[in-house]
Amino acid sequence: MLLTEPITLEDDHVRLEPLHAHHAADLAEATVGLEHAWYTSIPAAVPDEIDRRLAWRDAGTMNPWAVVLPASGRAVGMTTFCNIDQESRHVEIGHTWLSPSAQRTAVNTAAKLLLLGHAFETCDAIAVEFRTHWHNRQSRTAIERLGAKRDGVLRNHRLGPDGTLRDTVVYSILPHEWPAVRLGLRARLDRG
Repeated sequence: MLLTEPITLEDDHVRLEPLHAHHAADLAEATVGLEHAWYTSIPAAVPDEIDRRLAWRDAGTMNPWAVVLPASGRAVGMTTFCNIDQESRHVEIGHTWLSPSAQRTAVNTAAKLLLLGHAFETCDAIAVEFRTHWHNRQSRTAIERLGAKRDGVLRNHRLGPDGTLRDTVVYSILPHEWPAVRLGLRARLDRG
């Protein structure tokens, strides 16, 4: 299966649905409380962000999902396979954000378990990468808890919307590491 192929991934904690315009109202509501998260990209105009991600999907570089709570059917965030290199079977999980109500719950752990499982077990990925802003300690901690290894820091990697320079921390998980990472994620979900 291709890394770019739209698919719904689901477990008891989360459903990852291919991103669609009908998710816009829920996602706009989910951004409330994230206005001051300067170190991560929270969309100011959700419909525009959905259009942007769908354009990247059509270009073959992204596979975007809405993060949906199965019990309510409400979208509480977004996540993607991005920087897809299908030929090399390399992908990044990124452009992820969750509403404050979904943070520090089982949602992120379950979503990462589904995404990593899909990448390694279905799409035969040889590496799954994560990137985050140096100052986003919450994201760095969450990525490290997944079991990803830090590859390094890309200094002055990007310009932010306000012109500030961003140092990007790069992490990855490789296929031989996936079984241990999977066990760790399942154990975290079992512990609640």
